[in-house]
Amino acid sequence: MRYRSLHKKRKKSHRHRILIFTLAAIFFVISIFIELPLFEYNQKAMATPGMAINLPLSTRGAKIIDAKGETVLLRGVNWFGIETQTQAPQGLWQRDYKEMLSQIKQLGYNLIRLPYSLQALNSKSPLELGDTSGINFNIGSNKELLGKTPLEVMDLIIQEAENQGLLILLDNHRLNNQRIPELWYGDGFTEADWIDTWKMLATRYKNQANVIGADLKNEPHGKASWGTGDLKTDWRLAAERAGNEILAINPNWLIVVEGVEKNVPNQYLKIHWQGGNLEGVKRYPVRLSRRNKLVYSPHEYGPGVYNQPYFTDKTFPENLLHRWQIGFNYISSQNIAPILIGEFGGRRVDTESIEGIWQNKLVQYIKQKNLSFAYWSWNPNSADTGGILLDDWQNIDIPKQQLLSQLLPVKLTPELIAQMGRRKLDEGETTNVDKKVVNLPLPIASTSTHLQVISDIYSDWDTGFCVNFKITNQSDLKVNNWQFSFEMKQARINNSWNAKFLQKRKKEYIVTPLDWGKIIEPNQVINIGFCAQKLGLDYKPINTKIK
Repeated sequence: MRYRSLHKKRKKSHRHRILIFTLAAIFFVISIFIELPLFEYNQKAMATPGMAINLPLSTRGAKIIDAKGETVLLRGVNWFGIETQTQAPQGLWQRDYKEMLSQIKQLGYNLIRLPYSLQALNSKSPLELGDTSGINFNIGSNKELLGKTPLEVMDLIIQEAENQGLLILLDNHRLNNQRIPELWYGDGFTEADWIDTWKMLATRYKNQANVIGADLKNEPHGKASWGTGDLKTDWRLAAERAGNEILAINPNWLIVVEGVEKNVPNQYLKIHWQGGNLEGVKRYPVRLSRRNKLVYSPHEYGPGVYNQPYFTDKTFPENLLHRWQIGFNYISSQNIAPILIGEFGGRRVDTESIEGIWQNKLVQYIKQKNLSFAYWSWNPNSADTGGILLDDWQNIDIPKQQLLSQLLPVKLTPELIAQMGRRKLDEGETTNVDKKVVNLPLPIASTSTHLQVISDIYSDWDTGFCVNFKITNQSDLKVNNWQFSFEMKQARINNSWNAKFLQKRKKEYIVTPLDWGKIIEPNQVINIGFCAQKLGLDYKPINTKIK
């Protein structure tokens, strides 16, 4: 009996020790998890068409996953403008910004890749009525943007995107407002300026759940290298420096790293798009303090942007599959990290033109490989690619959206088109991808001994229009300190890019390049342009002359 009593006491004591140990372990685990970034946000479910995304996001192998471990496919658009001289998302001269976001959501997208420039976000000047901001403050909710700095405009766009269930990926697209630089420093900005801006954004949006990450630098190219070890040019090392600084402040963000153009030791393919070369990841992966926050992001375009030699290869379009696997998709197929195609786009989506065939092939590839993407662009005024919106900034390019709807939970129907403001289709009318969408004015060319300038009104709506000037050096010599002129009778320029537009007389404008564009190399092409308000029917620029 005594033995049994002692045995019971020992058994009871042993149970107490187990209980105490268990409770201690639970409190220890809780104390650890409290420190984890997962709990820095109040976990928030964001409703998107067909799924609920529980934030924040992270990665597992080749997948992007939410806070509950569910796979997330990012289906996005690029809405540019904050990185340009408007310093605000473009199209707000025509639309209410909340209405614009609503339309993006209606079409089934769950992400906006939001480009910005360091110059814009470090600007202290408010976007006031009359400035070249491209915002009509008399349209609906746009009045909320009056008097705001570019960064404060970004705040309101992001907050409304959250209200509508849209994720935001911030994209450092430019340093200044004029061009995309080769490296992450230059154009009057240092590496410290670049990293400090990212640290500011990581702090500012630390508790803004729908801001999911940082696309560190748009399209490294030229001198940019990968795996060379040169601190001045090795983009992989710079991405590590910036990425780890961001994660130290905001460990919830995804760190999105684009490729380079060339300068990768032992690269297999000779030609890549700017930012599209990720061959170096295999030997030289990006090393972040949090490995489950890394996403790689190539850019991919068709001949409408530049006619690469492989588009005319006899094996086209099957040769594209080989290129995509070597250039970037081995990262996904080998379960190294997820792939987000940060940009792709083009005007043609038919099945007969080279660009149309390329774009159809890539959409099929994205679908088959379950890749994430952000389409370039939402804006119609991207000269090379056009956009999902038509030139009136209201209606959508039906064939283009129909192609992309293969990747979206929302299919394009006549009812949806009508709901978004476009008329219902007439009986017997179809929305097949071969339908012509819009007729733009034919380009007007002007030539001199060395330079050719082609002007193209690529966006034209009731109250305004946008023009792109393509300047080509046709000679074997450098051209320095060039300029050209044109006449424009009944229009007023609202905003411009890549050049200075000086109104010399009532109808004549003189166009001079910015400092970086004063010299045009042989066979080099420079694109500049402006958007303007119509003041009458005779608004088109005419009599373009090289001086």
